Amino acid sequence: MNRYLRTYESNGCLVVELNGEIDVEAAVAITPLLDDLTQAPGPSLVIDLSPVRFIDCSGLAALCRARRRVLSHGGTVQLVCARPMTLRILRATGLMTAFRPVADLGTALARPAADP
Repeated sequence: MNRYLRTYESNGCLVVELNGEIDVEAAVAITPLLDDLTQAPGPSLVIDLSPVRFIDCSGLAALCRARRRVLSHGGTVQLVCARPMTLRILRATGLMTAFRPVADLGTALARPAADP
């Protein structure tokens, strides 16, 4: 088990819950796991950042890589994030439009996936 990442299936989606501080160390640990999770055709992926206390550019790069891989395989990605600091980082980096985060997991699992 990885201390930064937990996965489970819910409502036909693969939920990837990230935990703690997603910095350089965490990104190195989670990127190969995200690569494994995003290699199948047509995945429906929900990335849950609710337990994340901090994310830096390395963590954002890992998220972007996972998103790019999912979309290239014809899948969908949704991001769950309600922490003001993380939302501010997404806005500042221009990733708010790419990820279109929702505030809670229930909303992500209930709504149709956003267009790429």
